[in-house]
Amino acid sequence: MKKILLYGLSTLGLLFGISCSDLLEEESYTEVGKDNYLNNVSEAETVLMGIYKNLTNDYLYSFHLSLLFTISSDIAQCEGSTTSSFREIPTNSHNPSTPQIEQTWQKLYSSIYDANDFIETVSSRLDGWNSSNRELATIYLGEARALRALFYFELVRWYGNVVLVKSTAESNIPATEYVQSDPKEVYAFIEEDLKYAAEVLPWAVDDTKRSSNAYRFSKGAALGLLAKVYCTWAGYPVRDESKWAEAAKAARQVVESGKHRLIPDYETVWSNTCNGIWDAGESLIEVSFYSPTSLDSDMTAGRIGKWNGVLADAVEGKRGRNAANWKVVYTFTREWESHKDPRMALSIADYRYDSSKGDGPVTYFSTVSNPTEDNLNKQRQIFTPAKWDTEKYVNSANYMINNDKSCINWYILRYSDVLLLFAEALNESGGSVVDAVDAVNAVRRRGFGDTAHDLSYGLSQEELREAIRKERAYELCFEGHRKQDLIRWGIYYTTIRNTAQELVNWFTNANYTVARFTVEGRHELLPIPQRDLDLMTKCKQNPGWE
Repeated sequence: MKKILLYGLSTLGLLFGISCSDLLEEESYTEVGKDNYLNNVSEAETVLMGIYKNLTNDYLYSFHLSLLFTISSDIAQCEGSTTSSFREIPTNSHNPSTPQIEQTWQKLYSSIYDANDFIETVSSRLDGWNSSNRELATIYLGEARALRALFYFELVRWYGNVVLVKSTAESNIPATEYVQSDPKEVYAFIEEDLKYAAEVLPWAVDDTKRSSNAYRFSKGAALGLLAKVYCTWAGYPVRDESKWAEAAKAARQVVESGKHRLIPDYETVWSNTCNGIWDAGESLIEVSFYSPTSLDSDMTAGRIGKWNGVLADAVEGKRGRNAANWKVVYTFTREWESHKDPRMALSIADYRYDSSKGDGPVTYFSTVSNPTEDNLNKQRQIFTPAKWDTEKYVNSANYMINNDKSCINWYILRYSDVLLLFAEALNESGGSVVDAVDAVNAVRRRGFGDTAHDLSYGLSQEELREAIRKERAYELCFEGHRKQDLIRWGIYYTTIRNTAQELVNWFTNANYTVARFTVEGRHELLPIPQRDLDLMTKCKQNPGWE
């Protein structure tokens, strides 16, 4: 991401509970008169980069949509056993007035406004530009529509019954006139945007038009996201099962294009994202964080690795503290251990960094003075994700000595995700079993480093379904997918209950606070923020939150 200059992008005003001055203060954008801007493709690209920059906001992928909203599942939980402070959402003890729920709702809508404004303005000026500039501007429109689709996808899958605002004009009607759209209508709008993007955007490896396509939407990214949208559309709560075949079709275009591939070494996936190394083969959608020389208000550094990574104490002048607020649910570790999967050691840290005990990692077990089974079990509950190990992966050029922020990127969509979605969509739609198994095996072969662990072509539909779901947990663990996977599969509540029982069976004093608050039919969606609901008098609260 580069530093951005934006013209005055207004907000959704009263509808979403923020004033224009509030947003501009929050975003610290520089205002330029709109009539005097966006007069050529260079200016259009600058404004487009501002829309991309929204991805790096704390309320989107720097924190909320990457780390805070996604944690509570059968494979991860939040640190501690209380519901205080940041634990409110991860323990499902939140309510319609929880600030973070309102903040993300507002930021998604303001980002949609930015995209709508860009699309309308560039489209209106396109005819006045020469052919080469029109071609480039069309690519920019594809990017903006893909970004708008991503923003709406996050809105509809987290909040469910949302207001569909298709233009800037619709943003300016009185809040009392807004009505919620059927989620099917929102998905159809997302589908339209992504189909357009997939049509006009080049494959990343073939792109000769943009000066740089790093961390920007491509044809593969649009098609991969479309496949994910279809798989979500086909699942709970909409359950339009006709979309399984559409998901398989979209994913097949990516898989058979030859334009994407898995990075041969799984560990390189993590060293790349920890050091800002763009690999368009595997990384389809990735949020790029950078930091200026000082921690000023315009920085876009994120919390990846600091909030969710390996525990580390602060060492003055050398490193900041890592909070390690994500903890791995031990029944997931125990089950995965039996597979002898090399990815596990790269994904789950049974160690921390303690400067009093040297520079290297210190295993939790080595510091237990009285190694009874109960004491060892207590240690097993505090393992953390290892994929964003700041001490192991982040090189000096990308390091930030800070207790809160890092320059580590965040994957929204990797090629391995698309392969597994392809397999799932084929299996659910009655498509080719061979193609489905081959897609899963491609992921497993990279993970295990051999073919000895390939799935059989003779699996039943149910057996293959279960194998795909487990493979998604292993390959994509802690990357923000698991909770939404469980929700779209319609098994979120039962999985939380079953996990709670498994943990108690393993260790009587096991901590799993989320099970105390999770309610079936309620926690599959976030509530509509109360402040916005009070303004939108024609809108209703989500089920279970009334």
